[in-house]
Amino acid sequence: MMENKRRKTICLIILLWGISLKANSVGDKFTIGIPSYVEQVKTKDAFRIVDNGMATTICVDPSDWKGVVRAANDLGDDIRKVSGVAAGVMETASPSSSSIWVGTIGKSKLIDKLIAEKKIDVSEIQGQWESFQIQTVDGNLVVVGSDKRGTIYGIYDISEKIGVSPWYWWADVPVKKNKCLYVKAGKYVQSSPKVKYRGIFINDEEPSFGQWTRKKFGGFNSKMYRHMFELLLRLKANFLWPAMWSSAFNEDDPMNPVIADEYGIVMSTSHHEPMMRAHQEYTRRRKEVGPWDYVMNKEGVERFFREGLERNKNYENLITIGMRGDGDAAMGKGSDEENMETLQAVIKGQREIVRDVYGKEPSEVPQVWAIFTEVQRYYDKGFSVPDDVLLLFCDNNWGYIRRIGPEKEKRKKRKMGLYYHIDMNGGPCNDRWINTTTIPKLREQFNLAYQTGLDDLWVMNVGDLKPKELPIDFVMRYAWNPDAIPADKVWDYTAHWAAGIFGEEYAEEIADIVSKYSKYNLWRKPEVQATTIFSVVNHCEADRVIQLWRDVTAKAEALQGRIAPEARDAYYQLVLYPVKASAGVAEIYLQASKNNLYARQGRVSANDCAERARELFKIDKKLSDYYNDSLAQGKWKNMMQDVHLGYVGWMMPKENSLPELKEVIPLKTPMMGVAVEGSFKSWPANASMPAQLPIFDVLTNQSYYIDIFNRGIGTFQFEVRSDKSWIRLSEQQGEVAKEKRIMVSVDWEQVPQGETEAIVEIRQGHTMVPVKVKAVKTAVPETNDVYFGSLTGGEFSIPADKYEMNVAGKDAQWIVLPDLGRGDACMGIYPVTASSTEKYYDAPRLEYKLFVPKAGKMTVCLGILPTQDVYPERGLRMAVGIDNDTPKRIDARKGFWDEFHEYTPQNLERTKTLKPLPSQNRSIRLIGTGRTRRNEVFDNLRWIDVDMDVTIPGMHTLKVFMVDPEVVLERIVVNPDNNYPSYFGIPSVCHNVKQ
Repeated sequence: MMENKRRKTICLIILLWGISLKANSVGDKFTIGIPSYVEQVKTKDAFRIVDNGMATTICVDPSDWKGVVRAANDLGDDIRKVSGVAAGVMETASPSSSSIWVGTIGKSKLIDKLIAEKKIDVSEIQGQWESFQIQTVDGNLVVVGSDKRGTIYGIYDISEKIGVSPWYWWADVPVKKNKCLYVKAGKYVQSSPKVKYRGIFINDEEPSFGQWTRKKFGGFNSKMYRHMFELLLRLKANFLWPAMWSSAFNEDDPMNPVIADEYGIVMSTSHHEPMMRAHQEYTRRRKEVGPWDYVMNKEGVERFFREGLERNKNYENLITIGMRGDGDAAMGKGSDEENMETLQAVIKGQREIVRDVYGKEPSEVPQVWAIFTEVQRYYDKGFSVPDDVLLLFCDNNWGYIRRIGPEKEKRKKRKMGLYYHIDMNGGPCNDRWINTTTIPKLREQFNLAYQTGLDDLWVMNVGDLKPKELPIDFVMRYAWNPDAIPADKVWDYTAHWAAGIFGEEYAEEIADIVSKYSKYNLWRKPEVQATTIFSVVNHCEADRVIQLWRDVTAKAEALQGRIAPEARDAYYQLVLYPVKASAGVAEIYLQASKNNLYARQGRVSANDCAERARELFKIDKKLSDYYNDSLAQGKWKNMMQDVHLGYVGWMMPKENSLPELKEVIPLKTPMMGVAVEGSFKSWPANASMPAQLPIFDVLTNQSYYIDIFNRGIGTFQFEVRSDKSWIRLSEQQGEVAKEKRIMVSVDWEQVPQGETEAIVEIRQGHTMVPVKVKAVKTAVPETNDVYFGSLTGGEFSIPADKYEMNVAGKDAQWIVLPDLGRGDACMGIYPVTASSTEKYYDAPRLEYKLFVPKAGKMTVCLGILPTQDVYPERGLRMAVGIDNDTPKRIDARKGFWDEFHEYTPQNLERTKTLKPLPSQNRSIRLIGTGRTRRNEVFDNLRWIDVDMDVTIPGMHTLKVFMVDPEVVLERIVVNPDNNYPSYFGIPSVCHNVKQ
């Protein structure tokens, strides 16, 4: 079926990449799970939680799980937080009337009696994993869980719906106050989560989290972990990899595993810590255990494994099996084949220990094998573990999954999961300090995982937990039911999140702010900033990025004063600090970029750029100091300690530092200098190479700038004249103290047909600098179609979502993925599980109308998200064609980074030489070496060239076909011009749009 979507909307010049977010109403009440059943005005047959200063009683059978009894007490206190009146909790199997009755099927006599008397029907949840129902029965409110966590989730569901955020402690979110609370009559059922195990990994926790918890709680102990367990349960999560850099969960506080089990948290150990043993447990008894070498020290290593299982066997665990080298390094010094042989022996021995310790077959004891770094090579070469072991696939450490669920494992109905980073310490570079992951990216990647069978365990590396609250919240909720948040509902989720914390009045503004700061961070994460990323001279790129950061910061600062006083600590943590601090780091590097160029040109304004960078450096320190010392009355002291300025490699620097800044010593008298858009040079210093502006053409109707700047002390007068009347100048004379920008445009009514040249002269006294101007005025295409193109045959760009036609294929179609990537949207395939196809007549395709003024070779540069080689057996392919010519198939899998490593203090000295990308993955952006640190992972975009033959000039149709469904298209650049390189490429211009 063909969808002919002619674009009717206004298509303006997109400021580099375009930023727009959907403005849906928060009133749509976006909800994950069962809809809200709590109200403040009583309706017929509603259950009263609290009114008239009286609160209900909560009844729980004392024989129920301890975690259920504990959560019931939390609910009683949550009612107090909201209403000012605590709900009493009775541990009894004979409940009072008009009360809240909570209990677990098979553990609560109270609930079992209701079932036996047919007062409640639990057929929808009985025997299910972590499901619950809430209903009014004979004037009571009954909360029933299918199992321990199901009941706990039901209890906390009420807490959240009456106004207690899961983040009330971890982000100081204020409780919503209400004197009257009722539950509408009815039955509310929450089915089981789609992802079985859902949790986080506290990692890279030094210096920030470690210093904070030692100061506040005395260490990584149960006092601290109680708060973390509660957060997870309130988010309806159930799984934890605990902090491990300097701590040992089970040994530092023996109550840690006891409390975890009581709360209902499934404990495990990270990808390189087998058999419930923390790495610190080994380092503290290295001499006793012997070398971490299974070949040389099998007895000592297996004894160490056995002791871990014996200690933790009575708790609910997911046992990590396998073995890597000491301190998260590759295992062994032999070949892959030798290491695989050793690993096979390791797993066989571990399974025997499991059988002995648990007294049952290993298949009956949950186990997980993490396919991380070099282990993926082993898996790809055919290494296998028993079918009952959950396979945990991983991302590339920067948020792109390396494998989708393999068909061979799905055929075996193998359990599979995903280990994913929103925090990284190690290769390719650290990503620790601030949130740099957007919700649209998370949704796209986790949807790919879920739809392809990675749905039994999601564990997310969250670093210090703060300041990653928003992505944690999203993934834990998304994991419950990914189908509830399709791509076009991501904005709704973010607005709902903001409304739940700050109220509906400011929800859309806050959603806009947090969406933008994380998006801008994803363009270039703080740890991989450099002074040569964004172009200072082409397309006003650096200045536009600075302005975007300033705009979102100003919006956050303006809103701060309107936020209720009790919510300002939460606002600082969740909105203001991440926005303002991220903007400061970005602008420091941008100002340094301008400073370095201006200093080479001799501009005295270079010193202003340096001073602005130094000012922002001081502001950065003040922001972190406030977070660490004063925020929430010192509650988060030391939590914001990560160094985030001055990276030159992957490893965290010893201290924050500014990029190189240069000082210009002004000449003693004022002296004119001239710089033009598109060039790093300045005049009159380069008089042998005349200044020239980029070409003007009537179709695009550009404006370009000429900068007149001072190289000395004082001021000077200038004049600007042109030898052609069709040149338009924003100013023709004036005074310069430091610099003045003159905008040059063209009156096309006066320009003759063809190619025409002019000269703009800039004078200061006897000094004159000529600037060449070239304009092209030829016939504009006679067409009613909306199209892209250039009269000069030069570079132009097309946002992927600005197609002229979207033609569905036999089994799939391209869909818009809003706010994904650098611009407004990307185009992805639905369903992402569609079969690959090389039959182009059956394939989904996007069509774009182009005007090409010359016959010959046309280079099409496709910008796609850096999706990994998720299905190595067949590659990652797409096809491109022009008009009705046979499409050219291209494979995007070339040039992947081979391995990434996660680093801990035990192996910080180990580094990994990263393989350069091949030249076919062309960059149309700034080219550089050393500190530029450019690659598709850092850029979050992969560029692929394909040459097309244009036989005749004129209008043409560019067609992009799906071959493999995982490709996500962001942008198309035609005839990239590396004479004017920039990070984003030339801004897009859409022609012939009907107003």
